[in-house]
Amino acid sequence: MTGWAWLFIALIGVVSAVFGSIVGLGGGIVIVPSLVLLAPAMLDEAVSTQTAVGTSLAVLVFTAMSATWTYKKQGKVDFKTGWLLFATSGPAAMAGAAATNLVPKGPFQLSFGLFMLVMFALMIARERMKPLRFDWPVKRMFRDRNGTEYRYGFSVPLALAIGAGVGVSSGLFGIGGGSLFVPLMVLLFGFPPHVATATSMFVILLSSVTGSFVHAWNGNIDGMLFAALAPGAIVGGRLGAAIAARLTGRQLMWLLRATLLAVAVYLILKGLRETGYL
Repeated sequence: MTGWAWLFIALIGVVSAVFGSIVGLGGGIVIVPSLVLLAPAMLDEAVSTQTAVGTSLAVLVFTAMSATWTYKKQGKVDFKTGWLLFATSGPAAMAGAAATNLVPKGPFQLSFGLFMLVMFALMIARERMKPLRFDWPVKRMFRDRNGTEYRYGFSVPLALAIGAGVGVSSGLFGIGGGSLFVPLMVLLFGFPPHVATATSMFVILLSSVTGSFVHAWNGNIDGMLFAALAPGAIVGGRLGAAIAARLTGRQLMWLLRATLLAVAVYLILKGLRETGYL
């Protein structure tokens, strides 16, 4: 890998971590498309879908670790709820990682784009709808570092089901899963966006470890790409979490929606071309 190529890959790591930790996605939404679609021009060789996903998920361990540490110091992580979600997201991430090798490049890009489009639609619904006010059996009162109290609740079976679905998408697409966690936590359970983002990053940290183990076992992690991406992920994760502290919940949602739409449209078009439909 040349010096310019190394710098380019490292920059991808920084940008993905900054953005991913701001909106609670984990950064894979930037890393995977970049490695599959852009990196070959710099590396003079293609990066397989499986390698992009596996390497992305491994890098997300560092992104999420860095961001979670910063969010923890800000007092925004609901650890109790996070551990509950991980109970199913962790094993499911391993199952999704195992399935990655079964999906060809074209269908993967198409399914990844459609997945992002669904997330965008969910964000639009979030704008049109108020958080549902169910009388959930589990009630939570969370106090942040500033002493502000938030009240929300959830159903344990539903939370576990969401954790499983997010875990599968995390291992399969290498994106961390925050694109599902954050809107569902806000819409269904009434989490404030900042607490949902911070707690999502904590669950992403744990699930990324389990999913990365399976990808490493299957040989889907490129050591050179990982070495170039990881330092930027560490720095960018803390920087993104610090930036997020200065944004309002509404700004976080706008940033998330715009990114999901752009990535979705691009990947759907690429996937249709790869599969011969365009």
